[in-house]
Amino acid sequence: MDAEKQYRMENDPLGNIMVPSSAYYGSQTQRAVENFQISGLRFPRPFIKAQGIIKAAAAAVNIELGKLSPEMGNAIIEAAEEVMEGLWDSHFVVDVYQAGAGTSQNMNTNEVIANRATEIMGASEKVHPNDHVNMSQSTNDTFPSSVNMAGADMIIAKLLPALEKLEQSLQKKAEQFMPVLKSGRTHLHDAVPMRLGQEFSGYAESVRAVRRQLQNNLELLYQLGLGGNAIGTSINLEAEYTAKILKEIRKRTNLPFCQPVNIFAFMQNMSAPIRCMMTLKELAVHVIKMTSDLRLLSSGPRTGLAEITLPSVQPGSTIMPGKVNPAILEMTHMVCCQVIGYETAVSTAGTAGQLEINVMMPMIAYTFLHSIEIMSNALQTLEAKCINGIQANEEQCQKWMEESLALVTGLSSKLGYDMASEIGMQADEQNKKLKDLLQEKELLTDDVRHAIDPKGMV
Repeated sequence: MDAEKQYRMENDPLGNIMVPSSAYYGSQTQRAVENFQISGLRFPRPFIKAQGIIKAAAAAVNIELGKLSPEMGNAIIEAAEEVMEGLWDSHFVVDVYQAGAGTSQNMNTNEVIANRATEIMGASEKVHPNDHVNMSQSTNDTFPSSVNMAGADMIIAKLLPALEKLEQSLQKKAEQFMPVLKSGRTHLHDAVPMRLGQEFSGYAESVRAVRRQLQNNLELLYQLGLGGNAIGTSINLEAEYTAKILKEIRKRTNLPFCQPVNIFAFMQNMSAPIRCMMTLKELAVHVIKMTSDLRLLSSGPRTGLAEITLPSVQPGSTIMPGKVNPAILEMTHMVCCQVIGYETAVSTAGTAGQLEINVMMPMIAYTFLHSIEIMSNALQTLEAKCINGIQANEEQCQKWMEESLALVTGLSSKLGYDMASEIGMQADEQNKKLKDLLQEKELLTDDVRHAIDPKGMV
């Protein structure tokens, strides 16, 4: 094919530039493609969908206010709805690491919708990306609003259900394992007996607490700065526009999006993603603790604790036949490490909100939304392929419990702390069970026997 047929000439304030003939995007997107060949990363589907919703809603309101003709406005709405549905995702080509504040991404959206709307109208009138698709808007208000909308969508659709299911599975295991007695451990050393179900109930409650916190975070994500326009000033805007576009957004999403408490605070800060990332970091910390515990409790199968058995899902070695590793727990741990790193990146980028706008919004948007995506997927996999299939090894739990020197704690009230400590140290030095040593010392009375009975200590 001739080069002239492969490309078309477009013009913008910086001059002429060649754009692929098949592309719905235009000159400003093409410049961004050429300038920002950084990572190959693109914004995720929920973010592009949110941008489409905003453009469709804005066009609907501008028709109502008489600023757009019904013919052009409806063409923009149809094109924007196609963007919402993902029909033109391959035309969203700007790298995540781009010009600050997301101007290039906003123009990518404007240009795709403008060219598609022009096509829908049969080219009877050319739809302009700025004058028509971006009417009553600015990158300043639409980009952070898209972040909040996409974040709320993903948390509600993916992360909260994953957390709820994980919580339910852990609670079910807690109830299933409640009859199983085992040795507790602190500092990785013997501690008093406990129930395996009590251990799992702690995991379930940690997940439950973070789930509730995320639900609270949604209130901040529901705040949208639409109508703030350039830096929150609402310049060139009809007075009724803000209330009407928020009503249109609510109709299209069925979510309670509203005005921020202070439009300038919304513009200056990326508070909602930062707050949510802090919660995701806390979730990652709790999940790492839990998965690390499960790896220890399942270690072995012959030379470790082996108090629980994990489902076998993946061969574990290319050289040791039959070896099976805790692959799902390891994967989950890796995802959590990534999310913790992402939280640091978002917090650091949050400090770049000098004066009226945060110029690091594209990186914050991608990092925040990717965190939700990978955490949701990891937790779904953890629940389905690991937690559900965990089994208790009651004999092994009983073995370690009976050998635990921490049973001596029950003697403190009978023999005193000092004598109990001495007996515990002797049992350790002589490598004897506590009950056997007490028998030798003729101290194993009924009261003492009852005092070191694990069932009476739980």
